[in-house]
Amino acid sequence: MTRTFLCALLFATVSAAAADAPGLKGSAWVLSSLTGQTLVAGTTVTLRFDGSRALGTDGCNRYTAPYTASGGALKVGPGAASTRMACPQERMDQAAAFLGALTRANAYRVESGQLQLTADGAVLATFAPQPPSLAGTSWRVTGYNNGKQAVTSVLAGSNLTMEFSAGGKAAGSAGCNPYSVTYKAEGERLSIGPAVTTRKMCAEPERVMEQEQLFLRALETVASARVEGDRLDLRAEDGALAVQATRSSR
Repeated sequence: MTRTFLCALLFATVSAAAADAPGLKGSAWVLSSLTGQTLVAGTTVTLRFDGSRALGTDGCNRYTAPYTASGGALKVGPGAASTRMACPQERMDQAAAFLGALTRANAYRVESGQLQLTADGAVLATFAPQPPSLAGTSWRVTGYNNGKQAVTSVLAGSNLTMEFSAGGKAAGSAGCNPYSVTYKAEGERLSIGPAVTTRKMCAEPERVMEQEQLFLRALETVASARVEGDRLDLRAEDGALAVQATRSSR
């Protein structure tokens, strides 16, 4: 077997693998390992390829950067930007290591459903797929739009929840009364129908009934949903945040 033939065979194999590399556009992932790092407990790091942007949370701040990907090749940046919230040092160190790996990567591959970012063949980071459906998920609401272009935190001593079931049904606690709604999801598009509730009155905590009304109104404005690891953002048609929640167990 000649050297020329071996080189041609190797080139054909690499080319075929590159041609088979799945596209990244529209995919969403959760970091499962970072080479040389032990992931900080209680943090979630995400990566979503949305149009021409790579974005997500680095476990402390939200980030965004331009990217290009073709045939297994990948380039993220330059021009990355992020929010500037301060976090415990171990989370800041992890975020720096993750963003460093993201911008150093020059290739990617998907093996056994896992996304691997690589640089010159060495694996820098591995990701598990982000589940695409809301069905079967449960959430604890942390904030809602008060109808005055502001997001308000949930009152201390009250509990707002959302549980999405298969078949377009969702239910939960509105703080005083249980409620149920219908919903329709298609990709990131989400619409939620008017809520049906019981009619109990609650006196505590103070203003809990007002909170209940505002929360249920906010649900009716929802036009899109985005899951980032353990966080759910529901937004109105104009992009304003309607409801924000964190994942909970049933």
